[in-house]
Amino acid sequence: MKPIYFDNNATTPVRAEVFEAMRPFLAPDGGFGNPSSLHTLGQQAHAAMESSREQVAALVGAADPAEIVFTSCGTEADNMAVIGAAFAHRDKGRHLITSAVEHHAVLHACDYLEKEHGFAVTYLPVDRHGRVSPDDLRAALRPDTLLVSIMTANNEIGTIEPIQELGELCRNAGVLFHTDAVQSAGKVPLDLKEWPVDLAALSGHKLYGPKGIGALYIRRGVQLHALLHGGAHEKNRRAGTENVPGAVGLGVACHLALKEMATEEPRVRALRDRLEQGLLERVPCAYLNGHPAHRLGNTTNVSFDAVEGESLVLALDQAGFTLRNEGLPGLEISTGSACASGLLEPSHVLKAIGVPSDRIHGSVRFSLGHFNTDADIDAALDIIPRAVDRLRSLSPIWEDRQKAGV
Repeated sequence: MKPIYFDNNATTPVRAEVFEAMRPFLAPDGGFGNPSSLHTLGQQAHAAMESSREQVAALVGAADPAEIVFTSCGTEADNMAVIGAAFAHRDKGRHLITSAVEHHAVLHACDYLEKEHGFAVTYLPVDRHGRVSPDDLRAALRPDTLLVSIMTANNEIGTIEPIQELGELCRNAGVLFHTDAVQSAGKVPLDLKEWPVDLAALSGHKLYGPKGIGALYIRRGVQLHALLHGGAHEKNRRAGTENVPGAVGLGVACHLALKEMATEEPRVRALRDRLEQGLLERVPCAYLNGHPAHRLGNTTNVSFDAVEGESLVLALDQAGFTLRNEGLPGLEISTGSACASGLLEPSHVLKAIGVPSDRIHGSVRFSLGHFNTDADIDAALDIIPRAVDRLRSLSPIWEDRQKAGV
Protein backbone atom coordinates (compact mmCIF):
# COMPACT_ATOMS: atom_id res chain seq x y z
CA MET A 1 0.00 0.00 0.00
CA LYS A 2 1.38 3.38 -1.00
CA PRO A 3 1.56 5.63 2.09
CA ILE A 4 -0.46 8.82 2.25
CA TYR A 5 2.17 11.46 2.81
CA PHE A 6 1.24 14.32 5.15
CA ASP A 7 4.78 15.43 6.04
CA ASN A 8 5.65 17.85 3.26
CA ASN A 9 7.08 20.46 5.65
CA ALA A 10 9.79 17.93 6.54
CA THR A 11 10.64 17.14 2.93
CA THR A 12 8.92 16.77 -0.42
CA PRO A 13 9.33 14.17 -3.14
CA VAL A 14 11.28 15.25 -6.20
CA ARG A 15 8.89 16.04 -9.03
CA ALA A 16 9.36 14.15 -12.30
CA GLU A 17 10.11 17.36 -14.21
CA VAL A 18 12.87 18.17 -11.73
CA PHE A 19 14.36 14.68 -11.94
CA GLU A 20 14.42 14.75 -15.73
CA ALA A 21 16.06 18.18 -15.80
CA MET A 22 18.81 16.94 -13.47
CA ARG A 23 19.45 13.67 -15.31
CA PRO A 24 21.78 15.05 -18.05
CA PHE A 25 24.02 16.63 -15.43
CA LEU A 26 24.48 13.31 -13.65
CA ALA A 27 25.13 11.19 -16.74
CA PRO A 28 28.73 10.24 -17.73
CA ASP A 29 28.12 11.54 -21.24
CA GLY A 30 26.19 14.62 -20.11
CA GLY A 31 26.83 18.04 -18.62
CA PHE A 32 29.10 16.90 -15.81
CA GLY A 33 31.62 19.69 -16.33
CA ASN A 34 32.97 22.00 -13.64
CA PRO A 35 31.30 25.40 -14.13
CA SER A 36 34.63 27.10 -13.43
CA SER A 37 36.30 25.37 -16.40
CA LEU A 38 36.75 27.25 -19.67
CA HIS A 39 36.17 24.30 -22.00
CA THR A 40 32.81 23.47 -23.57
CA LEU A 41 31.62 21.05 -20.87
CA GLY A 42 32.48 23.57 -18.17
CA GLN A 43 30.70 26.41 -19.94
CA GLN A 44 27.62 24.25 -20.47
CA ALA A 45 27.52 23.63 -16.73
CA HIS A 46 28.07 27.33 -16.06
CA ALA A 47 25.20 28.28 -18.37
CA ALA A 48 22.92 25.79 -16.59
CA MET A 49 23.87 27.29 -13.22
CA GLU A 50 23.09 30.81 -14.37
CA SER A 51 19.76 29.76 -15.85
CA SER A 52 18.87 28.16 -12.53
CA ARG A 53 19.95 31.28 -10.67
CA GLU A 54 17.48 33.27 -12.79
CA GLN A 55 14.68 30.81 -11.93
CA VAL A 56 15.36 31.05 -8.20
CA ALA A 57 15.52 34.84 -8.40
CA ALA A 58 12.17 34.91 -10.20
CA LEU A 59 10.47 32.85 -7.49
CA VAL A 60 11.59 35.12 -4.64
CA GLY A 61 11.25 38.35 -6.60
CA ALA A 62 14.93 39.31 -6.48
CA ALA A 63 15.96 42.35 -8.49
CA ASP A 64 19.03 40.62 -9.91
CA PRO A 65 19.92 36.90 -10.29
CA ALA A 66 23.39 37.80 -8.98
CA GLU A 67 21.75 38.27 -5.57
CA ILE A 68 21.26 34.48 -5.37
CA VAL A 69 24.06 32.34 -3.89
CA PHE A 70 23.73 28.57 -4.06
CA THR A 71 24.37 26.66 -0.82
CA SER A 72 24.18 23.03 0.26
CA CYS A 73 20.88 23.46 2.13
CA GLY A 74 18.63 25.86 4.01
CA THR A 75 20.62 25.39 7.20
CA GLU A 76 23.82 26.54 5.53
CA ALA A 77 21.96 29.51 4.03
CA ASP A 78 20.66 30.53 7.46
CA ASN A 79 24.10 30.10 9.03
CA MET A 80 25.72 32.05 6.23
CA ALA A 81 23.27 34.91 6.79
CA VAL A 82 23.38 35.02 10.59
CA ILE A 83 27.03 34.21 11.27
CA GLY A 84 28.29 35.86 8.09
CA ALA A 85 26.48 39.11 8.90
CA ALA A 86 27.59 39.05 12.55
CA PHE A 87 31.27 38.67 11.66
CA ALA A 88 31.14 41.16 8.78
CA HIS A 89 29.44 43.92 10.80
CA ARG A 90 30.74 43.41 14.34
CA ASP A 91 32.42 46.81 14.16
CA LYS A 92 28.89 48.28 14.44
CA GLY A 93 27.94 46.20 17.46
CA ARG A 94 27.42 42.71 18.82
CA HIS A 95 23.67 42.57 19.34
CA LEU A 96 21.31 40.31 17.38
CA ILE A 97 17.55 39.84 17.60
CA THR A 98 15.56 36.76 16.70
CA SER A 99 12.37 35.06 17.90
CA ALA A 100 11.60 32.18 20.23
CA VAL A 101 10.02 30.13 17.41
CA GLU A 102 12.80 30.15 14.82
CA HIS A 103 14.15 27.02 13.20
CA HIS A 104 17.17 25.57 15.00
CA ALA A 105 19.34 26.59 12.04
CA VAL A 106 18.90 30.16 13.25
CA LEU A 107 18.59 29.53 17.00
CA HIS A 108 21.73 27.42 17.17
CA ALA A 109 23.66 29.89 15.01
CA CYS A 110 22.71 32.66 17.45
CA ASP A 111 23.61 30.46 20.40
CA TYR A 112 27.01 29.78 18.84
CA LEU A 113 27.67 33.51 18.38
CA GLU A 114 26.57 34.19 21.94
CA LYS A 115 28.60 31.45 23.63
CA GLU A 116 31.70 31.36 21.45
CA HIS A 117 32.11 34.95 20.27
CA GLY A 118 30.53 37.19 22.89
CA PHE A 119 27.54 38.45 20.95
CA ALA A 120 24.33 39.35 22.80
CA VAL A 121 21.08 37.88 21.51
CA THR A 122 17.53 39.02 22.28
CA TYR A 123 14.85 36.36 21.76
CA LEU A 124 11.50 38.01 21.09
CA PRO A 125 8.36 36.34 22.46
CA VAL A 126 5.39 35.53 20.26
CA ASP A 127 1.65 35.70 20.85
CA ARG A 128 -0.53 32.63 21.27
CA HIS A 129 -0.69 32.23 17.50
CA GLY A 130 3.08 32.42 17.07
CA ARG A 131 3.40 35.96 15.69
CA VAL A 132 6.10 38.46 16.60
CA SER A 133 4.83 41.88 17.65
CA PRO A 134 6.36 44.84 15.76
CA ASP A 135 6.13 46.78 19.02
CA ASP A 136 8.31 44.17 20.72
CA LEU A 137 10.88 44.42 17.95
CA ARG A 138 10.84 48.22 18.09
CA ALA A 139 11.51 48.09 21.85
CA ALA A 140 14.32 45.55 21.43
CA LEU A 141 16.30 47.47 18.81
CA ARG A 142 19.48 49.05 20.18
CA PRO A 143 22.21 51.27 18.76
CA ASP A 144 24.50 48.20 18.64
CA THR A 145 21.94 45.91 16.93
CA LEU A 146 23.43 44.66 13.67
CA LEU A 147 20.98 41.95 12.56
CA VAL A 148 17.38 40.83 13.07
CA SER A 149 16.33 37.33 11.94
CA ILE A 150 12.63 36.44 11.82
CA MET A 151 11.28 33.54 9.75
CA THR A 152 8.66 34.20 7.09
CA ALA A 153 6.50 31.20 8.06
CA ASN A 154 6.85 28.68 10.85
CA ASN A 155 7.64 25.08 9.94
CA GLU A 156 5.64 23.55 12.82
CA ILE A 157 2.45 25.60 12.97
CA GLY A 158 2.55 27.45 9.65
CA THR A 159 2.07 30.93 11.14
CA ILE A 160 3.14 33.72 8.78
CA GLU A 161 4.98 36.64 10.36
CA PRO A 162 4.42 40.34 9.52
CA ILE A 163 7.69 40.38 7.59
CA GLN A 164 7.21 43.63 5.73
CA GLU A 165 6.37 45.58 8.88
CA LEU A 166 9.25 44.04 10.83
CA GLY A 167 11.64 44.63 7.96
CA GLU A 168 10.60 48.25 7.68
CA LEU A 169 11.47 48.82 11.33
CA CYS A 170 14.92 47.41 10.66
CA ARG A 171 15.39 49.41 7.48
CA ASN A 172 14.54 52.63 9.30
CA ALA A 173 16.98 51.74 12.08
CA GLY A 174 19.79 50.85 9.68
CA VAL A 175 19.77 47.20 10.82
CA LEU A 176 20.14 44.21 8.50
CA PHE A 177 17.04 42.01 8.27
CA HIS A 178 17.20 38.29 7.51
CA THR A 179 14.25 35.96 7.03
CA ASP A 180 14.25 32.17 6.93
CA ALA A 181 11.97 31.62 3.93
CA VAL A 182 12.57 27.87 3.71
CA GLN A 183 8.95 26.93 4.45
CA SER A 184 7.33 29.81 2.59
CA ALA A 185 9.21 29.78 -0.72
CA GLY A 186 6.98 28.22 -3.34
CA LYS A 187 3.89 28.34 -1.12
CA VAL A 188 3.24 32.08 -0.82
CA PRO A 189 4.32 34.99 -3.04
CA LEU A 190 7.63 36.62 -2.13
CA ASP A 191 8.77 39.99 -3.47
CA LEU A 192 12.26 40.61 -2.13
CA LYS A 193 12.88 43.41 -4.60
CA GLU A 194 10.20 45.48 -2.87
CA TRP A 195 10.23 44.03 0.65
CA PRO A 196 12.66 45.50 3.21
CA VAL A 197 14.57 42.19 3.42
CA ASP A 198 18.35 42.00 3.09
CA LEU A 199 18.89 38.24 3.40
CA ALA A 200 16.58 35.26 2.80
CA ALA A 201 17.20 31.52 2.90
CA LEU A 202 15.47 28.74 0.97
CA SER A 203 15.92 25.00 0.43
CA GLY A 204 15.36 22.73 -2.56
CA HIS A 205 13.85 19.73 -0.83
CA LYS A 206 11.01 21.78 0.67
CA LEU A 207 9.58 22.62 -2.77
CA TYR A 208 9.92 19.35 -4.72
CA GLY A 209 13.57 19.81 -5.58
CA PRO A 210 16.48 17.60 -4.50
CA LYS A 211 18.15 17.46 -1.11
CA GLY A 212 21.64 18.91 -0.82
CA ILE A 213 20.87 22.26 -2.42
CA GLY A 214 19.68 25.58 -1.04
CA ALA A 215 20.13 29.26 -1.74
CA LEU A 216 20.69 32.52 0.05
CA TYR A 217 19.35 35.79 -1.29
CA ILE A 218 21.81 38.61 -0.53
CA ARG A 219 20.58 42.06 -1.45
CA ARG A 220 23.08 43.89 -3.64
CA GLY A 221 25.51 45.84 -1.45
CA VAL A 222 25.10 43.68 1.69
CA GLN A 223 28.45 42.37 2.93
CA LEU A 224 28.86 38.97 4.55
CA HIS A 225 31.88 37.23 6.04
CA ALA A 226 32.46 34.00 4.08
CA LEU A 227 32.07 30.77 6.04
CA LEU A 228 33.87 28.61 3.47
CA HIS A 229 37.31 29.50 2.14
CA GLY A 230 38.94 28.20 -1.01
CA GLY A 231 38.16 29.21 -4.57
CA ALA A 232 36.38 32.26 -5.95
CA HIS A 233 33.09 30.42 -6.52
CA GLU A 234 29.75 32.23 -6.27
CA LYS A 235 31.53 35.58 -6.73
CA ASN A 236 33.81 34.92 -3.74
CA ARG A 237 30.83 34.44 -1.43
CA ARG A 238 30.91 30.64 -1.05
CA ALA A 239 33.96 28.58 -1.93
CA GLY A 240 33.55 25.07 -3.32
CA THR A 241 32.74 23.51 -6.68
CA GLU A 242 29.07 24.13 -7.34
CA ASN A 243 26.46 21.37 -7.19
CA VAL A 244 25.29 21.71 -10.79
CA PRO A 245 22.64 18.94 -10.79
CA GLY A 246 21.25 20.25 -7.50
CA ALA A 247 21.13 23.83 -8.74
CA VAL A 248 19.41 22.75 -11.94
CA GLY A 249 16.84 20.80 -9.91
CA LEU A 250 16.26 23.74 -7.57
CA GLY A 251 15.82 26.06 -10.53
CA VAL A 252 13.19 23.88 -12.18
CA ALA A 253 11.39 23.37 -8.87
CA CYS A 254 11.27 27.16 -8.39
CA HIS A 255 10.01 27.64 -11.95
CA LEU A 256 7.21 25.12 -11.40
CA ALA A 257 6.27 26.63 -8.05
CA LEU A 258 6.01 30.12 -9.50
CA LYS A 259 4.07 28.90 -12.54
CA GLU A 260 1.54 26.90 -10.50
CA MET A 261 1.24 28.92 -7.28
CA ALA A 262 -1.97 30.72 -8.24
CA THR A 263 -3.83 27.43 -8.67
CA GLU A 264 -1.90 25.04 -6.42
CA GLU A 265 -2.00 27.10 -3.23
CA PRO A 266 -5.82 27.37 -3.09
CA ARG A 267 -6.19 23.69 -4.08
CA VAL A 268 -3.95 22.49 -1.24
CA ARG A 269 -5.49 25.00 1.17
CA ALA A 270 -8.95 23.59 0.43
CA LEU A 271 -7.69 20.08 1.20
CA ARG A 272 -6.08 21.29 4.41
CA ASP A 273 -9.25 23.11 5.50
CA ARG A 274 -11.38 20.03 4.89
CA LEU A 275 -8.97 17.85 6.87
CA GLU A 276 -8.74 20.35 9.71
CA GLN A 277 -12.46 21.01 9.98
CA GLY A 278 -13.23 17.32 9.77
CA LEU A 279 -10.83 16.44 12.57
CA LEU A 280 -12.06 19.21 14.86
CA GLU A 281 -15.67 18.15 14.26
CA ARG A 282 -15.15 14.40 14.63
CA VAL A 283 -12.58 14.24 17.42
CA PRO A 284 -13.61 15.72 20.79
CA CYS A 285 -11.02 17.69 22.74
CA ALA A 286 -8.89 18.48 19.68
CA TYR A 287 -7.35 21.94 19.38
CA LEU A 288 -5.74 23.93 16.59
CA ASN A 289 -2.26 25.37 17.15
CA GLY A 290 -1.20 28.39 15.11
CA HIS A 291 -2.85 31.41 13.56
CA PRO A 292 -6.31 30.69 12.08
CA ALA A 293 -5.77 33.07 9.13
CA HIS A 294 -2.12 34.16 8.81
CA ARG A 295 -0.90 30.64 8.12
CA LEU A 296 0.55 28.55 5.31
CA GLY A 297 -2.25 26.97 3.33
CA ASN A 298 -0.81 23.48 3.57
CA THR A 299 -0.20 23.26 7.33
CA THR A 300 -2.33 22.37 10.32
CA ASN A 301 -1.09 21.48 13.78
CA VAL A 302 -3.59 19.78 16.09
CA SER A 303 -3.37 18.76 19.74
CA PHE A 304 -5.37 15.72 20.84
CA ASP A 305 -6.05 15.56 24.57
CA ALA A 306 -5.11 12.34 26.39
CA VAL A 307 -3.19 10.98 23.40
CA GLU A 308 0.57 10.61 23.13
CA GLY A 309 1.45 12.07 19.76
CA GLU A 310 4.20 9.56 19.04
CA SER A 311 1.74 6.70 19.61
CA LEU A 312 -0.69 8.31 17.20
CA VAL A 313 2.07 8.75 14.62
CA LEU A 314 2.96 5.07 14.84
CA ALA A 315 -0.66 3.97 14.75
CA LEU A 316 -1.27 6.05 11.63
CA ASP A 317 2.02 4.90 10.12
CA GLN A 318 0.76 1.34 10.32
CA ALA A 319 -2.40 2.51 8.60
CA GLY A 320 -0.40 4.01 5.74
CA PHE A 321 0.09 7.63 6.83
CA THR A 322 3.38 9.46 7.11
CA LEU A 323 3.38 12.59 9.24
CA ARG A 324 5.12 14.24 12.17
CA ASN A 325 4.61 14.42 15.91
CA GLU A 326 5.71 17.76 17.36
CA GLY A 327 6.79 16.09 20.59
CA LEU A 328 9.56 14.44 18.58
CA PRO A 329 11.33 17.38 16.91
CA GLY A 330 13.50 16.21 14.06
CA LEU A 331 12.24 12.61 14.07
CA GLU A 332 10.37 11.83 10.86
CA ILE A 333 8.31 8.64 11.14
CA SER A 334 8.24 6.78 7.84
CA THR A 335 6.39 3.57 6.97
CA GLY A 336 7.64 0.61 8.97
CA SER A 337 9.99 2.54 11.26
CA ALA A 338 10.10 2.32 15.05
CA CYS A 339 9.74 5.05 17.66
CA ALA A 340 13.01 6.39 19.07
CA SER A 341 11.68 7.29 22.50
CA GLY A 342 15.06 8.70 23.56
CA LEU A 343 14.37 11.76 21.38
CA LEU A 344 11.23 12.74 23.24
CA GLU A 345 11.41 16.48 23.90
CA PRO A 346 8.70 19.14 23.84
CA SER A 347 8.43 21.40 20.81
CA HIS A 348 10.03 24.79 21.50
CA VAL A 349 7.46 26.39 19.17
CA LEU A 350 4.44 25.00 21.01
CA LYS A 351 6.02 25.94 24.34
CA ALA A 352 6.53 29.49 23.08
CA ILE A 353 2.87 29.91 22.13
CA GLY A 354 1.72 28.63 25.52
CA VAL A 355 0.43 25.17 24.69
CA PRO A 356 0.20 23.15 27.94
CA SER A 357 2.87 20.47 28.25
CA ASP A 358 0.40 17.57 28.14
CA ARG A 359 -1.06 18.89 24.89
CA ILE A 360 2.37 19.44 23.35
CA HIS A 361 3.05 15.71 23.52
CA GLY A 362 -0.33 15.06 21.94
CA SER A 363 0.28 17.43 19.03
CA VAL A 364 0.68 16.36 15.43
CA ARG A 365 1.55 18.40 12.37
CA PHE A 366 -0.21 17.63 9.10
CA SER A 367 1.53 19.27 6.13
CA LEU A 368 -0.04 18.64 2.75
CA GLY A 369 1.43 19.05 -0.70
CA HIS A 370 1.30 18.77 -4.46
CA PHE A 371 0.57 15.05 -4.59
CA ASN A 372 -2.26 14.98 -2.03
CA THR A 373 -5.83 14.44 -3.21
CA ASP A 374 -9.40 14.48 -1.95
CA ALA A 375 -9.16 10.71 -1.57
CA ASP A 376 -6.30 11.19 0.91
CA ILE A 377 -8.48 13.49 3.01
CA ASP A 378 -11.37 11.01 2.90
CA ALA A 379 -9.06 8.26 4.15
CA ALA A 380 -7.61 10.49 6.86
CA LEU A 381 -11.01 11.52 8.18
CA ASP A 382 -11.99 7.86 8.38
CA ILE A 383 -8.83 6.53 9.99
CA ILE A 384 -7.52 9.30 12.27
CA PRO A 385 -10.63 9.65 14.52
CA ARG A 386 -10.73 5.87 14.96
CA ALA A 387 -7.02 5.79 15.81
CA VAL A 388 -7.49 8.54 18.40
CA ASP A 389 -10.48 6.69 19.92
CA ARG A 390 -8.48 3.48 20.14
CA LEU A 391 -5.55 5.15 21.88
CA ARG A 392 -7.85 7.01 24.27
CA SER A 393 -9.55 3.75 25.19
CA LEU A 394 -6.15 2.66 26.55
CA SER A 395 -5.49 5.92 28.39
CA PRO A 396 -6.19 6.14 32.15
CA ILE A 397 -6.13 9.95 31.76
CA TRP A 398 -8.98 9.83 29.26
CA GLU A 399 -10.86 7.33 31.42
CA ASP A 400 -10.60 9.62 34.44
CA ARG A 401 -11.79 12.58 32.40
CA GLN A 402 -14.78 10.63 31.13
CA LYS A 403 -15.72 9.56 34.64
CA ALA A 404 -15.45 13.14 35.82
CA GLY A 405 -17.58 14.31 32.91
CA VAL A 406 -14.86 16.67 31.68
